[in-house]
Amino acid sequence: MPLVGLREFVVRLIASTPTSTRWMALGFLLPLIALVAACAGQPQTAGSDTPPGLFPVPPVTEQGQLTFDFYPVVFWIAVGVFILVEGLLIWIVLRYRRQPSDTELPTQTHGHNVLEIIWTLIPAIIVTGLFVFTVNTLAQVERTSDSTVSPDLIVDVTGFQWQWTFEYPLQELSFTGAGTDGPVMALPINETVRIRLHAEDTDVIHSFYVPQFLYKKDVVPGRVNEFDVVVRDPGTYAGQCAEFCGLLHANMRFTVEAMTRADFDAWVTEQQQAEPTAAPPPPDATTVALTSVGIVEGFDPTEISIPADKPWVVELTNTDTAAPHDFSVRGGNPDGSDWQGDPDAPAGGSATYQPPPLPAGTYEFYCSLHPNMIGTLQVGQ
Repeated sequence: MPLVGLREFVVRLIASTPTSTRWMALGFLLPLIALVAACAGQPQTAGSDTPPGLFPVPPVTEQGQLTFDFYPVVFWIAVGVFILVEGLLIWIVLRYRRQPSDTELPTQTHGHNVLEIIWTLIPAIIVTGLFVFTVNTLAQVERTSDSTVSPDLIVDVTGFQWQWTFEYPLQELSFTGAGTDGPVMALPINETVRIRLHAEDTDVIHSFYVPQFLYKKDVVPGRVNEFDVVVRDPGTYAGQCAEFCGLLHANMRFTVEAMTRADFDAWVTEQQQAEPTAAPPPPDATTVALTSVGIVEGFDPTEISIPADKPWVVELTNTDTAAPHDFSVRGGNPDGSDWQGDPDAPAGGSATYQPPPLPAGTYEFYCSLHPNMIGTLQVGQ
């Protein structure tokens, strides 16, 4: 029925209903109309620009397709149950509403064996069927490669407050970051990638989530969770932490770049050749020793001093065994932007930084991975 015709039908029905039941009927009919309008669209196909409506985004992985194919089964069963239940409620309200001539209660019926068997048996069959299909779908999604067969690629993912680290053990590459786009996880398409999720014992629970994968898995301290994924479509996909993990939870974002095997190999070569080689500091540079104690404790000391307009070096010792840190200076670049140190000092490790000479003044230094870790930098004459 066209929505215009449906609207006219509803208006006539409500107008003919006594005031005592009119608002009750309207309360039932409006959700039904909204559901019909929302269900007018169809599930998206990959690459479609049509808004998904009540259906998930089109998956880009083989595992996500299994979930996507199962979703309409659950959805339309739920729609059928909703329409049946709401329809019966509306019919009962309108059919058996009290009339002005009614002076006594209608005949009361207690118990109906046939109806009771029907309304018990049908939901039991539906729930049992959904249970079987759900277990089967989950088994296929969660199934990892045979232990005797190596996946095409392994990526170790470490989540910590409030960053991600992606490590490619066979390629000897590692990337840490967060923020607007976060670190990049490059993956070859049409190949089995095993993602292993880690978190330090002293951290909290995070969750690895890529909407286009139609899948998320928790990153639990002290446990390695892993899953296999086969990405079918090349492209750029946003990811994030989907488990609230503290103050800067919203910054825990990352990017997945899916590409052909040839492009992936070229990317690996480019990244391996891009490893920075720090130039030795000038002999007259001022050396500042600094310790990053932890996310809560911050830096030690919290105030450091250097001469103005002179080269200087920061030797950062990271005694935090749970997370990497770095050294950055607010407004430390000649153009007034923040100077951010690279690379990070790994958990329990160290790093050396050579910021540019600074004019006299008071600055703030901080960890770009954990902006709540701050200190004062005094630059004198």
